[in-house]
Amino acid sequence: MRRPVKKKIHIEPDLKYQSLLVSKIINRIMKSGKKSTASRIVYRALDVLQEKTKKPALEALDTAISNAGPNMELKSRRIGGANYQVPIEVKPERKNALAIRWMIEAARSAKGKPMEEKLAEELLNAVNNTGGAVKKKLDTHRMADANKAFAHFAW
Repeated sequence: MRRPVKKKIHIEPDLKYQSLLVSKIINRIMKSGKKSTASRIVYRALDVLQEKTKKPALEALDTAISNAGPNMELKSRRIGGANYQVPIEVKPERKNALAIRWMIEAARSAKGKPMEEKLAEELLNAVNNTGGAVKKKLDTHRMADANKAFAHFAW
């Protein structure tokens, strides 16, 4: 019997940019329900990003997300007593979710600066195709490429 399909949680766009993507980032940054602190961090990071890229903040953010999001990922499949890492394509929604998660992870792992600076730096790195999130994407692609032989197990 299959699991029931999970209902999508509807989130409101953020107040400043009217963007669902920005509100998703704010929700991922938020700890202990401190949404105002999280939104302050994200908005300041986006302001810095806009200054440095000389592009509108949302445009630069879209570039960063698309550069950090993976196209392929590995999924474990158990076939005949052996586990295989099977490469599968990533759906657009998951691609964005992974990109956001990896960028925030990379920003949090950096030390010695306020979070808004670390996030702005990570976003800027993602726009320029460098940094922790893009490195993770490339590693994922490399592993998927290495396991291409098991692609016929994808269903």
